[in-house]
Amino acid sequence: MKITTGSRTMNGYWFVFHVAVLLLFGKEAFSQIRYTVPEEVADGTVAGNVAKDLGLDINSLTDRRFRVVSGNKDAFFEVNQDNGALYVRKKIDREVLCQGSGACLLELKILVENPLEMHYVVVEITDVNDHSPTFSERNQTFEIAEHTLPRRRFQVHTARDPDAGMNSIRTYTLTPNDHFEIDVLQSDEDKIPFLVLKKSLDREEKCSHSLVVTAVDGGKPPRSGTLNVTVIVLDINDNRPMFTKEIYEISVPENVLVDTKIFKINATDPDENLNGAVEYRLGKTLKKKVYDIFELDKLSGEIIVKGLIDYEENDVYKLDVEASDKGTPPLTGECRVIIKITDVNDNPPEIEITSLSNSVSEDSKPGTVISLLSVTDRDSGVNGNIITSIISDVPFELKPSYKENIYSLVTKGLLDREKVSYYEITMKATDCGEPPLSTFKTLSIQISDVNDNIPQFSQNPLQVYLSENNVPGKPIFSVSATDKDLKDNAAISYHIVREGSKNDIMSFLSVNSDNGQITALKGFDFETLKTFQFQVVASDSGTPPLSNNVTVNVFLLDQNDNAPVILYPLSSNGSAQGVEEIPRNVNAGHLVTKVRAYDADIGYNGWLLFSLQEVTDHSLFALDRYTGQIRTLRSFTETDEPEHKLLILVKDNGNVSLSATATVIVKLVEPKEAFAASDVKSAAKDVEDSNVIFYLVITLGAVSVLFLVSIIVLIAMQCSKSTDYTSKYLPETNYDGTLCHSIQYRSGEKRYMLVGPRMSIGSTIVPGSHANTLVMPDRRRTSEEVRLTYSTYRASSSDVSQLLFGLQD
Repeated sequence: MKITTGSRTMNGYWFVFHVAVLLLFGKEAFSQIRYTVPEEVADGTVAGNVAKDLGLDINSLTDRRFRVVSGNKDAFFEVNQDNGALYVRKKIDREVLCQGSGACLLELKILVENPLEMHYVVVEITDVNDHSPTFSERNQTFEIAEHTLPRRRFQVHTARDPDAGMNSIRTYTLTPNDHFEIDVLQSDEDKIPFLVLKKSLDREEKCSHSLVVTAVDGGKPPRSGTLNVTVIVLDINDNRPMFTKEIYEISVPENVLVDTKIFKINATDPDENLNGAVEYRLGKTLKKKVYDIFELDKLSGEIIVKGLIDYEENDVYKLDVEASDKGTPPLTGECRVIIKITDVNDNPPEIEITSLSNSVSEDSKPGTVISLLSVTDRDSGVNGNIITSIISDVPFELKPSYKENIYSLVTKGLLDREKVSYYEITMKATDCGEPPLSTFKTLSIQISDVNDNIPQFSQNPLQVYLSENNVPGKPIFSVSATDKDLKDNAAISYHIVREGSKNDIMSFLSVNSDNGQITALKGFDFETLKTFQFQVVASDSGTPPLSNNVTVNVFLLDQNDNAPVILYPLSSNGSAQGVEEIPRNVNAGHLVTKVRAYDADIGYNGWLLFSLQEVTDHSLFALDRYTGQIRTLRSFTETDEPEHKLLILVKDNGNVSLSATATVIVKLVEPKEAFAASDVKSAAKDVEDSNVIFYLVITLGAVSVLFLVSIIVLIAMQCSKSTDYTSKYLPETNYDGTLCHSIQYRSGEKRYMLVGPRMSIGSTIVPGSHANTLVMPDRRRTSEEVRLTYSTYRASSSDVSQLLFGLQD
């Protein structure tokens, strides 16, 4: 066994060529190595060390799945993964494997993985002299007329030797005699023996001759085969049929139909009668396949096709034709008809998948090798030229190798499993014949997932409206995010952002990490907290994990949980009771006093109504249900009682109303007494009202601070425009006698206002909404909103000022 090598100069050229191939085609193939192996060697015979010759690491052969790949089930060679040797797997018979005398070459594909590499090894099977020449028949008889002239030639059966080259037939020999000698005609690769008459025969001297023809091959030692030739000497018919040519050549397409007459030969014999009547027959030494495909009409000389012809099996047939007359003895003429088969495009291309990865990661870079494949066509010439392409619209392409009809299937673009998770790649191989034939091959490729998508919330930010006095420990709402990835890459967990937050509310909130359910650990009070904000983070379980957050804006809704508080009358002991002295001579409509009350709730829950529960005389006094003003209905008479007691009920408009009561005692005095008493009362009342004034001052200051904060927040939100809602804490005095406030905010295209005792002009109640929520006409311009807020503030401030002055008076 040996590796065929060249000179140093040629090795240098090959090295440069291999480097260029590597740069162009990656690691599909490094080189082509050639080994020589004789036929008939024992199983296990080593042809050469492929791994060593390829420069591969022997220790990594098993891990890299070092192997021989071949579409042929009867593989003659295998590689040893332990030492990298290429050895004979089964007995090789060159005569069966390669017919003919040309070089017998086997091309092997050596495949290694990680990275994927393809190498080609050519093994030449050399011939050994293991066959002896043989004749198709052991005996041959010639009938030769006695007056036959010397130098007459008679074709002897041709011997066959399956061996090739020097081991094929070299010569023919004849036993020594006086009348005959052997002559060999070289025709193509065949040697045709002829028996040549060198001296005329004399039947009376000897009627028959027994000769032995020996065929000898060129082996060492040579082998031989013998043919017994018997020559019978006749005494008539001295002319044999003659052909116009010794060799005829014709061409026949391989798709010719059975029973087609493809050629007609003609031989002439100058003899007359039976001696000139010619019959044709095929030579007896032809291959059996020839008799199965062709037949010769013995009378007309027409060659007829009787079997199927396949160019891929055999492209040429050689027919030895004999023409014999009917003389006694008959004379024979010989010729050879060479039938060349022309190829037609009758074989479609074949696509062989050498290696395939069924799953491809979606983050694979363009140019990643998915599969190796080879394309073959049994036809030749133009009919064997193949055009291979991908006909489906997929992000893959075929890249040719340095070796013809070898391709790599690679990615040509970025993959995204979330858009397309599965590809059917259809490849088409078409030859260049007429008409062209095509073959289709479909590969199924699955795209595997990587964590390349962050969790997504359907809405960001989230607006949540929560009634105050919620039950601690119960869920208040939930957040939900989705992830386009699969399995762990789409498994989402939730948590609340607490780091860096200065909001104490965060400590009273918790989230279920599995379903995003938010739970409040305490109840919220609208009167102390109107709104708050926090962030929830959704993280997937990929590696590395990806996350996204959502901002949650929580707006608390007021409930009627505060009863009205009486601000006036207010006695020194804290009870809601007061005494009012008026002159007897006042007219109807005189303002006796004004009951003032406050409710911490807003909207309907803070809208207060006044009513008289008890009164001494219903005809004397009237109470305004909205303002709390007590006025006289008529002038007093001498018969009226000097003292009257009024019990006033103050209640809000909540679903479940809450209330408070105040008692006012009205005393009737003479005008002079009333004027003198007013001075005393004013001095005494200064001390009693000091606490009330203190509370009102604090209230006025709080309203002013809230107004300034609202203005600052409004300007900041209009500048940033990050959200589409506004929240203002606005003091508002919409009716005399009641201190109240309202909350205004915007959501989408609507503005909402939680109002105090009276609704603003132009506002409407939304059906089905919270009882305290009004929808106001949208005012987009900031200046209008500022003017509205400012005017409301001025009204509230003036009202409080009047209240203070009224109390002082």
